[in-house]
Amino acid sequence: MYLKLKNNFSMTLLLVMFALACKQPQPTKTKSETSVVDNSEKVILITLDGLRWQEVFAGIDSLLLYNDTYTKGQDHLESVFGDSSATERREKLMPFMWTTIAESGFIFGNRNLGSKVNLTNSHWFSYPGYNEILSGNADDVRIDSNDKINNPNKTILELAHKQAYKGRVAAFGSWDRFKYIVNEERSGVPVNDGYNPAPGDDISDAERQLNHLQTQAVKIWGSVRQDVFTHNYALEYIKRKRPKLVYISYGETDDFAHDGDYTHYILSARNTTL
Repeated sequence: MYLKLKNNFSMTLLLVMFALACKQPQPTKTKSETSVVDNSEKVILITLDGLRWQEVFAGIDSLLLYNDTYTKGQDHLESVFGDSSATERREKLMPFMWTTIAESGFIFGNRNLGSKVNLTNSHWFSYPGYNEILSGNADDVRIDSNDKINNPNKTILELAHKQAYKGRVAAFGSWDRFKYIVNEERSGVPVNDGYNPAPGDDISDAERQLNHLQTQAVKIWGSVRQDVFTHNYALEYIKRKRPKLVYISYGETDDFAHDGDYTHYILSARNTTL
């Protein structure tokens, strides 16, 4: 089944990078408090593994929607995400992408319009792709597998952490390889990935609850946790630490695609991009 799916689900990464003039909510200060409110710009780098450009720019794909092998609940998906217009379909599937981001920034990669964002590595799978995104260069010789090996290349996260953003950089990933991709050991960038809990004694009550719930949740895949945990670990860390640069990698879309489950691939894409 996977070999058949390779023609339908490209192993591409959707990259959404936007600098937010993040006027982050600040607690009310009393007159006696002298701490400075940080209204400087923050950067959030987000990737959705395995999400195809076809759904990003045209919404739900009717060829897969009505394929009984890959899709269950076809009528429901059609009623929620279907439309004769590709513009309407994509807005139904990814409302935040096509309202807030499209109106305030730029979106590239619609190959139907000749906008191509291509990888340069020759492997076309996860670790080499993430290395290329985060380091800016392909490394076909040293990064040629998804094995748990520390990345010999320095990523933008490491450079920022060791220069302008010392102690203000963090990474979160659903896949359990990001400690190696970011090379947490060498870089010093804190990484929460896979089924790892939020560490430390100073974590919030919400993070403690996430740690507890994560041990009870059904493990659908051995190396990839559900994105809801990655998302909320990142949010809680941002509230508590107020970092300057955060990387968040969601993974469900890729694993549902590998499973041949277009229904949950679509639902995951929607949940992640609301």
